[in-house]
Amino acid sequence: MQKHQQLLLLITLVAIIMVWPKVYSQESTATEQARFTIAFGSCNKQYKPQPLWEDIMKQDPDLFIWTGDNIYADTADMQQFKKAYDQQLQNPGYQKLLQTTPVIGVWDDHDYGKNDAGAEWKMKQESQQLFLDFFAVDEDDERRDRAGIYTSKIIEKPGGSIKIILLDTRYFRSPLVRDRQSGKRYQPTTDPSATVLGATQWQWLAKEIANNYSDFMIIVSSIQYLSGEHEFESWSNFPKERNKMMALLEKHKARNVIFLSGDRHISEFSVYQPDGLSYPLVDFTSSGLTHDYTDFTGESNRHRVGKVIAIPSFGLLKFDLTTYQVTMEMRGKDNLLLQSYRKTYPK
Repeated sequence: MQKHQQLLLLITLVAIIMVWPKVYSQESTATEQARFTIAFGSCNKQYKPQPLWEDIMKQDPDLFIWTGDNIYADTADMQQFKKAYDQQLQNPGYQKLLQTTPVIGVWDDHDYGKNDAGAEWKMKQESQQLFLDFFAVDEDDERRDRAGIYTSKIIEKPGGSIKIILLDTRYFRSPLVRDRQSGKRYQPTTDPSATVLGATQWQWLAKEIANNYSDFMIIVSSIQYLSGEHEFESWSNFPKERNKMMALLEKHKARNVIFLSGDRHISEFSVYQPDGLSYPLVDFTSSGLTHDYTDFTGESNRHRVGKVIAIPSFGLLKFDLTTYQVTMEMRGKDNLLLQSYRKTYPK
């Protein structure tokens, strides 16, 4: 009897050993299908050392997003403009990233062509084509024949989906208003017709938000959306437009929106809880990849969570589509974790 029990035990153990790798493999596959990692960054001078590409690739991102100032051109000479893009494309670290990772993005002023420029920039049509060339956008893509670089992309995973909205905050933007009294650079406009996105892009965005079915929506804006107490460019320079964005998100109960921004040469998390949404909005600013705000001594931001990072860095968003948890990280040279923010979103 004892030998019979031992034999049964041995058979059971063998069966467990044979089945376990398959079960473990299925669980591991399911876990991987529910995860998605986005790396992003901005403010990248093509002629400077770019040591962060290797660190970014070590994070094994599923996607990299440029959030503006992908090169520093600042010229009306389109031949020089193209040379700047070509120099970036020839960077060895960036070439390796392109071989392993899909890359999308938006522009800001320096890869638009002129510092702080908006709709008034005379070479915007030409610079748009060079921007699209840089991203190897197909010749039959609608952005080749219409004004503005805005577009959207949906990431489908077996565990869920993420919608990415890439905004153009340059092509249609009304002039900034100089602050002649306080000595700061810019002040909010009082012009009711002033715009950041322009009428056509606003109509497009409204449809994108209204028709969204994804679990998360990433809105990429080259300039900061929530932080606006500083003197530089931000959505707060256009209060009516900033409010319009908030109203649009609340009207459609937009699911789990996260803003990504750049421009500032600093990195920070800004967080705000709208009355009409069941979760807080996060504006994750990551800037810059090759240089930083060396003279930064501090500035007010009522929405800031944590501290300001004023050294070169890149941003990471690690999605778990099963738990709806997103881990947001700022990382520097040698993948040093500089700051993180974690949020579990409603399903």
